[in-house]
Amino acid sequence: MKRRTFLKKTATMTLGAGVLGHFPVPLLAQSKNVSEKLNIGLVGVGGMMGEYHLAETSNENQIAFCDIDERILDPVCSKRPSAKRYVDWREMIDELGHKLDGIVITTPDHTHAAIACAAMRKGIHCYCEKPLAHDVWQIRQMQKQAAEKNLVTQMGTQVHASSNYRRAVEILRSGAIGKVQDVQVWVAVVWGGKPAPRGTVEIPAGLHWDLWLGPAAKRPYQPCYLSGSAESYDALRNDIDVPEACWLSGNWRSFWDFGSGGMGDMACHLIDLAFWGLELDYPRTIETISPFQPDSDFAGIDLTSRFLFETKDGPLSLTWYDGKMRPPMLKKYGLENKNYGILFIGETGALYVNYAEHFLLPKEKFINFEAPQEKIPESPGHHSEWLSAIRKGGKTSCNFDYSGKLSETVLLALASYRCGQKFEYDSTTASVSNCPEADQYLRQACRKGWDLE
Repeated sequence: MKRRTFLKKTATMTLGAGVLGHFPVPLLAQSKNVSEKLNIGLVGVGGMMGEYHLAETSNENQIAFCDIDERILDPVCSKRPSAKRYVDWREMIDELGHKLDGIVITTPDHTHAAIACAAMRKGIHCYCEKPLAHDVWQIRQMQKQAAEKNLVTQMGTQVHASSNYRRAVEILRSGAIGKVQDVQVWVAVVWGGKPAPRGTVEIPAGLHWDLWLGPAAKRPYQPCYLSGSAESYDALRNDIDVPEACWLSGNWRSFWDFGSGGMGDMACHLIDLAFWGLELDYPRTIETISPFQPDSDFAGIDLTSRFLFETKDGPLSLTWYDGKMRPPMLKKYGLENKNYGILFIGETGALYVNYAEHFLLPKEKFINFEAPQEKIPESPGHHSEWLSAIRKGGKTSCNFDYSGKLSETVLLALASYRCGQKFEYDSTTASVSNCPEADQYLRQACRKGWDLE
């Protein structure tokens, strides 16, 4: 299922059995009646995800919109003239922090933490796209702010709200495939592998380039960082000289200063199911390799990341593959034509899951399999979880405590690739014990005036 199709389906999901009853409920002082609309501000309103978040919060009071590109911002504001218009999120939070109940952050990865922490210091509940932040230290700061202010948080892993994922978790926990000792995750996505064009390009009118850079080091504007039409992955991979206008939309993911490549784009969605279904904590070891040497500017492609977790059932191995990389056992399970998915390999069978389907393997062994009783309540929708928890008190399924561990795991894998070394990780101190070089990636340099503190 394409991401756009999935988002449309979740946007029309019917109200289920009340997901808040399934999660622990903290004591939150609520200032709103449950029937009263919430005041929501949105930072980043363009593109597919911006449109999606606008739609999913449209029943609330959308009192402020912010985007660094006025060409995107103005059409959105024209449809909602009562909302305040901002190009600088700092001004939005300073002026409206006392009025905002919640903020939705749909910006490139490198600005997530700065916006979220500023908002949470004002007591604003936070919904933030994935991965949660740009480095491990930022994630820990976001978790700290949320805990200190007792805020309702949610990371934008929308597939977590699907019935498909819930049924897969129930099967895993039923013991249908026995104890799981190995998980294989793959997706044919590519961001990175190609440097930016050189030269000077005039900044378009209405685009606030310095605000877009935010905490990242200054660099000249190039169209490839922000926009473009779909480009074949082979052209990027093989360094074919293509016009700048043909670069992938949202190609900022291809550069370390702003994003985290294909793994940063997709791993939180897919590895999420393993974290949820197997109740994983932080990994003990992490190692990432690629046929291509790491570059200081653009993200790596064709990555293979291996994680070792300690679980209540003993050690568990999880391996991630992106781009052209694939698990070697796909043919054995008849999955060689699947471009993405999660394969759980247990003692007595296997479970394959993607966004739209799940099934047990080998299929002939499970012909008469009866699915376990449905115990995990249907989600009212990923945004609805968050909005309901703000009103009533509650804890969302992808709150920053949970999603922070997931995001941290992904970012550790990318740091391992950049260091060219297997990591021994101490989650208590958020440090790599055997590689001092990793520190520069666990807490990255920040441009003066844009730090979190």
